[in-house]
Amino acid sequence: MNPDPSPGIPDGRQGERNALVDSFLRDPRSRVQDPRVVAVMREVPRHRFVPPDLQAFAYDDRPLPIGSGQTISQPSLVAYMTQELKVRPSDRVLEIGTGSGYQAAILSRLVREVYSVEIIASLAETAAKVLADLGYDNVRIRCGDGHAGWADAAPFDAILVACAPEAVPAPLAEQLREGGRMVVPVGPQSDPQELLFLEKRDGQLKRQGTLPVRFVPMTGGNGIE
Repeated sequence: MNPDPSPGIPDGRQGERNALVDSFLRDPRSRVQDPRVVAVMREVPRHRFVPPDLQAFAYDDRPLPIGSGQTISQPSLVAYMTQELKVRPSDRVLEIGTGSGYQAAILSRLVREVYSVEIIASLAETAAKVLADLGYDNVRIRCGDGHAGWADAAPFDAILVACAPEAVPAPLAEQLREGGRMVVPVGPQSDPQELLFLEKRDGQLKRQGTLPVRFVPMTGGNGIE
């Protein structure tokens, strides 16, 4: 058996990735424009982050189940959320809700370090293995409650939340550095949710925009504002 490809090594599905990215670049609703994000979306092998029986659908622009009631997000939404973080190569980023590890892989190609928290142990273990196999060696994964963030690695330049709390958890706001950005879906699963784009100014989170979305709920503790 050949070893798993490192980032940037051809894997036979580059054409599918290109077609996927081209499809949402043509769609004005996707709002994806950042050339750095576009390049990374063309590079990261999404099929490696979905269950084997769903790999044929990996380059459809839609969410897919990954087990334990969780999903891998729609690629165009992953790209847009990543773009709106406005990250820099020197940044340290916190992700809440590792899931499959796909979003962490995307971020890892754009920033210095990614710290990712996943509450479901089996998902954390699988994501860590796939990321290691593919050579994404600047991602650290912790199994734990995302409401608490990752205090001993804070502050973070940016925070991306890939599951929906009913309000922004206070520890996450505290762990975001001044001037940093956060992207987080907020709202109960039974009601419309909003994807909030936030910036920390004078110690407070200031809203920069919203987008209607549907994410799986954030589970765990009650450390919320």
